[in-house]
Amino acid sequence: MPAAGDSAALRTPLDAADDRILTRVFAAYMVSATAWLLFTTAVGLLVSFKFAYPDLGTAPALSFGRLRAIHTNGTFYAWASQALVGLALYIAARSSGTRLYSERLAWVTLALLNVAAVAGTVALDLGLSNAQEYREWPWWIRCILGAGLATAAWNMIATVATRDSEDIYLSNWYTIGGTLWTIIIVLVALMPWYQHGLGQVAVQAFFMHNAVGLWFTPLALGVFYYALPKTLSRPIYSYSLGIFAFWTNLVFYPIIGAHHFEFSPLPWWLQTTAIVFSVAMLVPVLAGSANFLLTLHGRYERIQRSPAIFIVFGVFGYLLGSMQGTVEAFRSLQQLWHLTNYTVGHSHMTMYAFISFAIWGGVYALLPRATGKYPDNLAMGIHFWLSAVGVAIYVIALSAAGTIQGLVWLRGLPFIQSVVDAAPYWLWRAVGGTLMFLGHIVFAVNVWAMIFGRTRSDRSAAAPAVAAA
Repeated sequence: MPAAGDSAALRTPLDAADDRILTRVFAAYMVSATAWLLFTTAVGLLVSFKFAYPDLGTAPALSFGRLRAIHTNGTFYAWASQALVGLALYIAARSSGTRLYSERLAWVTLALLNVAAVAGTVALDLGLSNAQEYREWPWWIRCILGAGLATAAWNMIATVATRDSEDIYLSNWYTIGGTLWTIIIVLVALMPWYQHGLGQVAVQAFFMHNAVGLWFTPLALGVFYYALPKTLSRPIYSYSLGIFAFWTNLVFYPIIGAHHFEFSPLPWWLQTTAIVFSVAMLVPVLAGSANFLLTLHGRYERIQRSPAIFIVFGVFGYLLGSMQGTVEAFRSLQQLWHLTNYTVGHSHMTMYAFISFAIWGGVYALLPRATGKYPDNLAMGIHFWLSAVGVAIYVIALSAAGTIQGLVWLRGLPFIQSVVDAAPYWLWRAVGGTLMFLGHIVFAVNVWAMIFGRTRSDRSAAAPAVAAA
């Protein structure tokens, strides 16, 4: 099989009508996802200010317990899922040199994902919750989400099946694989006969961690494998290394969710196995990160003023966030960090510094290619620095707060002491969150320009790497 960028399919133009359909679908997914990004992160920003100002918004509908679930589920299944599915459908058609299998199916997928997101948000704000992290939506809403994923997988597979070459492009391994794995994860999480006692704990560990590692991670990596070579105008460093990382991720990841329940009644052997596999996850993480960074080698000038800067930041977010997860899995550090703000900082390192930056890099690299409309370089740079500095402040503040909380608890001091000691860091959390949200507003403006703005006939006005891609 060819290395990324070597396939003739990547250079095969679509029929004008098919190209318009693909562009229309891609743009619709990005508009919808961006709207959800603004809403769900505005909710998250309000939640962050509640730590520094506890009397802010005391109505039941604005309570922390409801807003936190709205924020996490919304960013997961409305913002990130819709954006990644839109990117995956675009990549499936472009990399296969063929038309999108079904425009109607793409609209059905988007409708299902939006219906699930709206219904889930309303249900949570009314206090209707499944009370399991990342699957708080009632079961029937999660069924709608699962149907959306199933139709997305159908469209991706059928599109790639009609490719004009024998080879399957590397990105499609990740995007199709991640979608199929997630359908299995959702089905397991819906089975009622496991939702009791320790069975519920085990299923929660399975679902919670795999929602990140077998849904968002492979789709984001699939975006990397397509957008990075396009942006740099060179093939991926190693196709074989990409496939190796794909299969080792599948082998090691599914069981490691149990490391969230160490010292629980779950079997000790299961907890230990989760720790061992958490260490083994360094294999696909290092393999994938090395593949991206070696692809970048010698093209450092392409990083400035191009979407590559988002992708490179996302690669380091993937590397550092994954290594952080491995370290946290050890029992000695679980005693210090578990149930503290440290884990919240870690989740933002993965879902924001990795996943969101991967999406932004893919959107900035590929959406202008579809529409012929380019964002302003300065606005793109402002978005990058607001989001990058914001998430850095956010993660550092919560990592410090979580470490202090853990040390206070280990010393046996009163719980209120950990609250007093962490309070200054919560204000910095709100500062970081504010910068991140301002970056999202700039991103929304850029998306508007890339879809509804004026077409630039002079492509020299665009970022050099975008034009070259």
